[in-house]
Amino acid sequence: MKRAEEEIGRGTAVIVEQLTKRFNGGAPVLDGLDLAIAPGEFVALLGHSGSGKSTLLRTLAGLDPVTEGSVKRPRDVSVVFQEHRLLPWKRVWKNVVLGQEDKDIRQRAETVLDEVGLSHRKTAWPLTLSGGEAQRAALARALVREPAFLMLDEPFAALDALTRLKMQQLVADLWEKHRCAVLLVTHDVDEALLLADRAVVLERGRIRVDVSIPLPRPRRHADPPFEALRTLLLDALGVHAS
Repeated sequence: MKRAEEEIGRGTAVIVEQLTKRFNGGAPVLDGLDLAIAPGEFVALLGHSGSGKSTLLRTLAGLDPVTEGSVKRPRDVSVVFQEHRLLPWKRVWKNVVLGQEDKDIRQRAETVLDEVGLSHRKTAWPLTLSGGEAQRAALARALVREPAFLMLDEPFAALDALTRLKMQQLVADLWEKHRCAVLLVTHDVDEALLLADRAVVLERGRIRVDVSIPLPRPRRHADPPFEALRTLLLDALGVHAS
């Protein structure tokens, strides 16, 4: 654990060392994985289905136990899943502060709902929300906890193309404001390049590519450096760039 302690001393937000995960004695889903995420760093995690992305996220979120290797992470973490997981019998603002208890709870809900552009729907029932609105509420619920580490598990996958673009911009704006460490699990190379400081490609539970994205924001698909990184990541995923 000496290396992990040295990284924590330098302020690393997340440290994964030699993490191995198996299910029912089968082949490892994660195979001796090492990963470090700095405070305030936005990392995109790419890979085909079965590469280990969701298993890594669930482990970092504390939903799956660590049985081989080690994981160090901040105490304050939040997760936004592909499904919004709002409770239909609670109004939006009460969903946002679910599990929170303090005298200013309503004010905190209203503040974060305003941040995500949903203040006008604070008293609505979840079943009346559009897909994009529901994900905004889920994002508000994650941010109200003021996490040091935010995990996003393909949160825009079920949205239409226009709503997805709007949500990507919202996440970019919120990250600029809050500057927590972020791990975004996605299948979308362009999404990774638009949002992240770094892209990591998993293959069979190991990191195949770990590349910095040193592009100024806001980013444009037409810029040659963007296209070069896009080609690199698509090649790592075994996809012919077009």
